[in-house]
Amino acid sequence: MPFEADRDVPGLIVKFGDYPLHHGGVGAIRSLGRVGVPMYAITEDAYTPAASSRYLRRAFVWPTTGAEEPDRLVEGLLRIGRRIGRPAVLIPTDEEAAVLIAEHQDALGDRFLFPRVEPELPRRLASKQGLHELCVEHGIPSPAAAFPDSYDELVDFAEKARFPIVAKNREAFVRRKQPAVNGTTRIATREGLLTLARDWGAHPGVILQEYLPREEAEDWIVHAYFDADSTPRALFTGVKVRSWPPHAGMTANAYVVDNPELADLAARFIKQIGFTGIIDLDLRFDRRDGQYKLLDFNPRMGAQFRLFESESGVDVVRAMHLDLTGRRVPEGEQRAGHRYVVENIDLPALLAYRRSGYTTPHAPKRPSGTELAWLAGDDPMPFVTMLARFVRPGAKHLYQLWRTNRRGSGTATK
Repeated sequence: MPFEADRDVPGLIVKFGDYPLHHGGVGAIRSLGRVGVPMYAITEDAYTPAASSRYLRRAFVWPTTGAEEPDRLVEGLLRIGRRIGRPAVLIPTDEEAAVLIAEHQDALGDRFLFPRVEPELPRRLASKQGLHELCVEHGIPSPAAAFPDSYDELVDFAEKARFPIVAKNREAFVRRKQPAVNGTTRIATREGLLTLARDWGAHPGVILQEYLPREEAEDWIVHAYFDADSTPRALFTGVKVRSWPPHAGMTANAYVVDNPELADLAARFIKQIGFTGIIDLDLRFDRRDGQYKLLDFNPRMGAQFRLFESESGVDVVRAMHLDLTGRRVPEGEQRAGHRYVVENIDLPALLAYRRSGYTTPHAPKRPSGTELAWLAGDDPMPFVTMLARFVRPGAKHLYQLWRTNRRGSGTATK
């Protein structure tokens, strides 16, 4: 490595909610652990894949739902910080953790290191409505969207909408307490929308977005780390080949592809809003008008961040740790053509995509290299633990995601 990390400053993976099979957390533990940084993690129990990593010094077992009172979560973090015994870099893996850290910087600042950002900004970016408003304000293309506040407004929208549409949970914290949908859900008809809406209550916590047809679109991702001046210290672009659920869920297979236009769009937007820290953006290129439309802004590390590493060995997590510990972040080109595969969800995604006929023109025909989300020769136990835990609950989770999307579209045939 052309850099040396500060081994006196550990890292702490911060996650709220029950999702033990999270490859992003394992990736962060390996990324910093391999350069000698002591790693700690919050885990649901002692038998998660993250807890089994050889690079983890200690797992702090702390089951949470993500719906707890903020003061309780802050106190829990401070308690863990005292047990670590020295300042640690916080690495949030979900929006709830990122928002909590931003909104309680003063309380956490003496015990931890993290990018300082305007306290209200991460919550606004994690909110689908807040993000849409920011895009409109700064001239960033995004799909047309509606935010019904009542069932009557939803019915009115259904009468005028052009289907299919996409439904998402409006606010990050709502998905933990009372989610309207299990994930991004494509809805084919008015009847399908009204069928799903029966379970949304008097005040639907959803955003209803224009659907960008996959036949006329291509999914892209941007991962980056921005310093205190909102200057990118590491910025990467790639194309998503497959996701699960298909076309609407977590990345299952992706390639690094150079895209200067997309990199410039992301850097310009971040500078305009003044964000600091790691970002994970999902965009869809609409061939009908030639625009990249911002779908999601995750103000934290993305689960597939290990797709991206520069020729200098820098990924976004390493860039953040180097910057926050006062070290130089070395420059370097991204590894174009590199591939990332999430083993446990790419197989069902592959089968679904073959049936759909979807193609990704910008994806290389052959990868220049491949990184697996779970299997690593120097750290095999997370893969073994994932397999042991995935078979039953993992299959159930995949089925629930598929069923939600099926329900929204299946009503269209009636």
